[in-house]
Amino acid sequence: MTGAEAKARMSGGRAWVGSLVLAGILALGALAQSGPAAAQNYPNRPIRVIVPFAAGSATDIVARAFGDRMSQTLGQSLVIENRPGANGMIGASAVAKADADGYTILIGTNSTNAAAPALFNNVPFDMHRDFQPVSFLCSVPLIVAVSNEVPAKTLAELIALAKTRTDLTFASASASQRVSTEMLLAMTGIKMTHVPYRQGPAAMQDLIANRVTLFTADLGVMLPQVRANTVRALAVTSTTRSPQFPDLPTVDEAAGVKGYELIAWFAMFTPTGVPAEVVTKLNAAVRAAATAPELQNALSTSLGMQIAPSTPEELAERVRVEAVKWMEAAAVAGIEKQ
Repeated sequence: MTGAEAKARMSGGRAWVGSLVLAGILALGALAQSGPAAAQNYPNRPIRVIVPFAAGSATDIVARAFGDRMSQTLGQSLVIENRPGANGMIGASAVAKADADGYTILIGTNSTNAAAPALFNNVPFDMHRDFQPVSFLCSVPLIVAVSNEVPAKTLAELIALAKTRTDLTFASASASQRVSTEMLLAMTGIKMTHVPYRQGPAAMQDLIANRVTLFTADLGVMLPQVRANTVRALAVTSTTRSPQFPDLPTVDEAAGVKGYELIAWFAMFTPTGVPAEVVTKLNAAVRAAATAPELQNALSTSLGMQIAPSTPEELAERVRVEAVKWMEAAAVAGIEKQ
């Protein structure tokens, strides 16, 4: 090889290396800009909304009501995907592991985002670390109800009956349903056998059929059945009576106990790491949805839910406080972690 040939080959090699370096720099620059650019264009495709409970559950009702209205603000469909099981942990875990791009959202509840560590030993996510709060959505009290076949017309009569029987049962398909009943049993000194369900609608069907004695569930699930007289409502779990049933006493009033309260709530989360601009857009869409008369009628007027959107920071603080509350409630109810 001549000296000229060697020099030419070296020059070509330097040019090839230089092109690789330039390409790498350009790629890094594009990557650095992709986050903000993607956030500015968000959303440009449908958004998947994971509901960790069954279709027809209160969580599902809330998700669909907000999703329909939010899609009008965001310009993209919010596609509801029900992933029930394990008290909501299956669906919540799927969101915790999803890409942090804003296209996977969790409609979380007190079960998934407050109570899980108080009830279970092996929770497959960290509710503080793995989720980015977006906004609180709404809350709702629960109704204590029994089968129409149960010979008790009031909660006081049910308590008296339970003290003479050992075959009474209660159903639950979520943390709020279970803990609310376990608290009632502990505070009144009665016992019932717990019958766990994967889905709330299945528990309701067994209550109607008298295969379980008692079921405590939110107004979204209970109201249609109570109004249809297929089950008998005995009390509401909030500290004040529900506007939908002003004649229905609170547990405190009906059972003669003091300090009883347990309500269900719903909130929106994304995986941790979603760009702040995306969280801001989602929060704004929640707030716009909350003011819609159609949503107010569907959730507040019809189902007794209190709609209360929040900032992400307010939701994060609520989760922290609620986690402590549910740990204390589980202790009062005497529930051992599973």
